[in-house]
Amino acid sequence: MATIRVQEAPFDQAAETAALTAGRVDVGGVASFLGLCRADDGLAALVLEHYPGMTEKALGDIAAEAESRWPLTGCTVIHRYGRILPSEPIVLVLAASRHRTAALEACAFLIDWLKTGAPFWKREEFADGHSRWVEARESDDAAAAKWG
Repeated sequence: MATIRVQEAPFDQAAETAALTAGRVDVGGVASFLGLCRADDGLAALVLEHYPGMTEKALGDIAAEAESRWPLTGCTVIHRYGRILPSEPIVLVLAASRHRTAALEACAFLIDWLKTGAPFWKREEFADGHSRWVEARESDDAAAAKWG
């Protein structure tokens, strides 16, 4: 069963990994992806909005798909919303399995699908005071499409 959280507060990657593997002796590997806010081109903050309930369901559906494709012992998906400053964490994906290949592939699948299938709206705020909505990228669509 996947752990899915959409939250405003930062998270602790080490604590989340420990929670995923606590008491488990069947985990051979945990693959992780930690997405951070980067300060490209004068970015002061990234503001993420979402619809509560709808977002959690979409993340849960993506995690359930990963669990049906790979023999996972568990997975965690945490995505933040609100105003996020450069260098702060935005998203954490953990995939645990008996074997590294399944964990690595599931982690890549999860983050590729989160980039395109998670209903978040992102607005970039810049140091000069202007802002703009982030448009979907063809490269993100192509990454998700490779999973079929």
